[in-house]
Amino acid sequence: MVFLPLVITCIQGCSNQSDNSSALITYSAPEEEILSGDYSIHVNGKPVDVYLAKIADLEEPLPWTLQPEDVGGPYSFSYFDFSGEVTVSVTYHKKPLDQLVIRPLSAGIQPEVHGNTITFRIDKPSKLSIEPTGRIEPLILFANATETNAPDKDDENVIYYGPGIHKPERISLTSDQTLYIAGGAIVKTGILVKGENIKIKGRGILCGNDWSWRNGPGSMIRMEEARNVSVEGVILRGSWGWTIPIYNSDSVSITDVKLVCSKNPNDDGINPCNSQRIYIRDCFIRTDDDCIAMKGIRFGSKNDNVEDIVVENCLLWADRARVFLLGHESRAPYMRNIVLRDLDILHFNMTPFLIEPGEEMSIENVTVENVTAYADYPAQGGAQDFDLIRLKPVINQYMKTKVPGHIRNMEFKNISITGEPGEDRNLIWLGGADPDHLVSDITFENITWFGEVIDENSPAVNIESHTADIRFISSEKGN
Repeated sequence: MVFLPLVITCIQGCSNQSDNSSALITYSAPEEEILSGDYSIHVNGKPVDVYLAKIADLEEPLPWTLQPEDVGGPYSFSYFDFSGEVTVSVTYHKKPLDQLVIRPLSAGIQPEVHGNTITFRIDKPSKLSIEPTGRIEPLILFANATETNAPDKDDENVIYYGPGIHKPERISLTSDQTLYIAGGAIVKTGILVKGENIKIKGRGILCGNDWSWRNGPGSMIRMEEARNVSVEGVILRGSWGWTIPIYNSDSVSITDVKLVCSKNPNDDGINPCNSQRIYIRDCFIRTDDDCIAMKGIRFGSKNDNVEDIVVENCLLWADRARVFLLGHESRAPYMRNIVLRDLDILHFNMTPFLIEPGEEMSIENVTVENVTAYADYPAQGGAQDFDLIRLKPVINQYMKTKVPGHIRNMEFKNISITGEPGEDRNLIWLGGADPDHLVSDITFENITWFGEVIDENSPAVNIESHTADIRFISSEKGN
């Protein structure tokens, strides 16, 4: 018996799963939504709507911000759900796709290219950046698994938004509530999460495009003194400030969430602040500012530390600032027990891993492993200046007590940087502040720089004073 693919176009929102055949679920955009004219997508022959994400949208740009031409202008994104195997066809309406790259390269997508159109097959959930010319006007494609366990919209503890555009006042979620944003829905608001056992989920879009820099209702998703919170599946577009700040919270899971930002400066992706047991998995994050910034701002919690943080299996893209920032604006005693693994850094501009503690805070017990970073030139040309990893206790303008911090017991393993090497670059930069504020007990294993395995004698490594127990290990030398 031959089973044909099940194709469903969702106008009112739906979820359908067949045990014996593949399934495709598409969601129609609201009629009022202005869609991208750069791309057309068909999956199993069915059209899929393509949305727009804005870039550097300040009316009066600040000197330190990027301009649209710096990062390639507005970009496109699209989403659908499926099981089994589907055929995806993408047409770029501006030029042929003879220079196309599909990232992450680890996805192994080898499309058929016919002029302006590519075709490829996928058989598992995927997040892909389809790039005709690098970071300039890409298409971000979210091919989701079919949804399970959608909540009952008639449940009194469920706030449910179906397809269409909605602009409620700021949503406040308290204990045992669920917010559901269905596929085909665009919800324009900010969300405050405070309480226990709270869920935010769905396939739709939480949108900040209506607000200018720093003028939106709170944050897109702000957690305060929350516990046992999950955010799953939704798309966040155009944040006006920090996108998902997490203050004094415990046991937060953020999975399969997509941030298509970079509309405004200071749009950090996810900020665990004085919080514990934060799990970030299978996310796409594109921001102007830091993708993930961990901060120890004191708010009087019983535990002010930032600890037990896991970030894994994510695609990360920072247009202007860092990918990971640990230590700024931090006055907690510790930032520790942190794991960053199985990551693809699609594009970046500044140091991806910047560790700069101050105010006597100790950053310790950190593992970074299995990371691929791609270096390229900014859209306007010219060499890109960066360090891949910088470990340095500092005093900066964010501090109240002007003393450095401490860095100890960190491991960097299986990290590679590829792309265009440029000039005057340091891959690794280490330096303590003084004899009492060291960088110590640091291991680098199998770090490759444009195909070259590096060690402490590499010109790409700069080890300053006030460091101790710095080790380089490569697979060629053994363990």
